[in-house]
Amino acid sequence: MKTYKMAKDNLKELLRIIMKFGNVYAPAKDKNNCKFVKIKDVNNICLDAKRTILSPKKFLTPTRYPVFSYSEGSVEEVIPDDELTIVLGVHPCDIHAIKILDRLYLGNVKDPYYEMRRRNLIIIGHSCLPDEKCLCKSTGTDMVEDGFDLFLTDLEDFYLVWVGSSRGLDIVIAAEELMTDQITQDDITKYLSWHNKREKMFKTEIPFKYMADIIDLNYNSVVWEEFGNKCLSCGTCTIVCPTCNCFHVDDKLEITVSAGIRERMMDSCMYPYYSTVAGGHDFRSKRSDRLKLYYTHKLKEYIGHWGKPACVGCGRCVEYCPVGINVVTISEALYKEVMPK
Repeated sequence: MKTYKMAKDNLKELLRIIMKFGNVYAPAKDKNNCKFVKIKDVNNICLDAKRTILSPKKFLTPTRYPVFSYSEGSVEEVIPDDELTIVLGVHPCDIHAIKILDRLYLGNVKDPYYEMRRRNLIIIGHSCLPDEKCLCKSTGTDMVEDGFDLFLTDLEDFYLVWVGSSRGLDIVIAAEELMTDQITQDDITKYLSWHNKREKMFKTEIPFKYMADIIDLNYNSVVWEEFGNKCLSCGTCTIVCPTCNCFHVDDKLEITVSAGIRERMMDSCMYPYYSTVAGGHDFRSKRSDRLKLYYTHKLKEYIGHWGKPACVGCGRCVEYCPVGINVVTISEALYKEVMPK
């Protein structure tokens, strides 16, 4: 992996060059939050944001999109536009989340809609400093070595620019006048100092060491009922989570019933109807059962299958759940229940 150095003052010019490659999205202020928006003015970006409301997942699995259109005698698949999308300012945890989605959607059975969007996505990562809601050190997702095209590490007056793909190298070549590959010992020392400083800034940890075993051995814990009584079933946790991938399919018919479209849209296992089957039976009508499904998947089943949790520690559930149900409070409650008094 090739590394370059770029003066901080050259960032705006780099962005102008990147915008020639395709549509660029980056974090921008939206009232008290930040969200990824299409960038027209480089002055509007907010690269020091702790987290965006929604992750870059929205570029790969949009909230709603058509998959088929049909009329009498014909069915036509709707393939996503073959258009390059460049997302700037992606944090390490969100890059790890995309790697998780890649495993799910690009495994033995490939999702053609995800595959097309993934092929046309350029990821330009950006370093970050944690706040008290960041949990990525616990999940091992605070640093990233692959899964990006470029990655910018902010070292105050300059960036270290890590190249992670041939497309990233194309951008570097186009911006060669802005960068140098001459990395000095002082630069390396400054990077290591920054890394050590960042390590010490993490305030919250999730006790993951025995989590999968605790959930398995204490599957009928009263913790689920306690949190189920608080849960609003609003689905906020699944909407903001960068690895949640539930969806459902809906047919939209014209009034003549001779034509229509089939849409795929985001869904949530937190919603009451999610586990309802033909005949109207709901396998998880209780909120406690839905919470158990969600966190068992995140903190146990995925570990058993892939060796790591499906939580990347982004802190969105901590910030946005209106009643304080999140990966931290659930984990702490499960541990507290079984730990020796």
